[in-house]
Amino acid sequence: MKNLDFQFEIILRGAAEIISEKELKKKLQRSIAENKPLRVKAGFDPTAPDLHIGHTVLLQKLKQFQELGHQVIFLIGDFTGMIGDPTGKLQTRPPLTPEQVQSNARTYMEQVGKILDISRTTVEFNSRWMSKMSSADLIQLAGKYTVARMLERDDFQKRFREKRPISIHEFLYPLIQGFDSVALSADVELGGTDQKFNLLVGRELQKEYGQEPQALVMMPLLEGTDGVNKMSKSLNNYIGICEEPGEIFGKVMSISDLLMYKYYDLLSNKPLEYIEKVKVGQTVISPNGIHPMAAKKALAEELVDRFHGKGAGKKAREEFERQFSKGEIPEEIPEVAVDWESEAGQPAASMPLAKLMHIAGVAASVGEGKRLIKQGGVEVDGVRQVDPEVRVGPGDYLLKVGKRRYVKVRPNQK
Repeated sequence: MKNLDFQFEIILRGAAEIISEKELKKKLQRSIAENKPLRVKAGFDPTAPDLHIGHTVLLQKLKQFQELGHQVIFLIGDFTGMIGDPTGKLQTRPPLTPEQVQSNARTYMEQVGKILDISRTTVEFNSRWMSKMSSADLIQLAGKYTVARMLERDDFQKRFREKRPISIHEFLYPLIQGFDSVALSADVELGGTDQKFNLLVGRELQKEYGQEPQALVMMPLLEGTDGVNKMSKSLNNYIGICEEPGEIFGKVMSISDLLMYKYYDLLSNKPLEYIEKVKVGQTVISPNGIHPMAAKKALAEELVDRFHGKGAGKKAREEFERQFSKGEIPEEIPEVAVDWESEAGQPAASMPLAKLMHIAGVAASVGEGKRLIKQGGVEVDGVRQVDPEVRVGPGDYLLKVGKRRYVKVRPNQK
């Protein structure tokens, strides 16, 4: 088993918060001394049939624990799925039917093998212990937590203040998620930052049942292709892991440069040294950095390979580049040197694409630039942009506006 410092560096990568680092290090040290893997749990409610790459942030971290030699537990919340996680909801969620939950759970099982080594993964369903729990057992569990503590939760508190209804069964959700950690004797639980309350309930319940409380590793939420909202199928800003290779590749290419760097941190298996070179390319085009466009293509290729097998990414990349090259691009294209400086004279991390278009002379104003983007008439390096607020980092770009208007922009070398 790897030494403590090596393991902790891997676990820390991309994590938003760990509760607590001291406890986790203690668990890891004991695991190494006793040559006994930690039990690492991550739960997923089968509320939709398909996983998207936002879900894979936790799966990637679970895979890292697996590769470090620990026992990972992929928990399908088929019981909690029928309640519906109230996290972030301003109204009671409609419960799913048992048939919907079971159907979705089956597809999860098929998809998770794209990331985890299923032969070394413990797959659990929380109905295994919850369906055996009697009414008296559930009342006893409910007695472990107070209403006052429940109302400390932000979304419950907000709904209570606004006099929006909170159903009693919604209070059961964090209790049951917490009890899952008791049932599984979890040493570590992974979750998104929005799950912090539920994860902390698990620690408290483990103490109540005489167990050592689990350490928590919380991961950031991944924004979708719009660069603003959490990735979600309902917002149509998602990249599904079962989508066609070309679709995945194209969607990754459509994200902003700034979002790409976060995707690298949370989704890529590339070495940290490589990612540092990508980040150098974020602000300065230099021999020590990787151009944002090249970095984005490499990321898209890596993700397609992960979900469709080695070689699929290269084919998707070749097809993307072939489609891009099919456009009738003039042999001579005007070039514009752009100053990427803030008002204080410091290099800017990014600027709105609409502003860049105005500076480059392909839009009469920033407002017109936004209108053209919104209408779908603007491409950056062959990728159509649809978000009028999208920002681009310093670099060399080929802008296409309408059917035939092209301009190359590059940073002004002073």
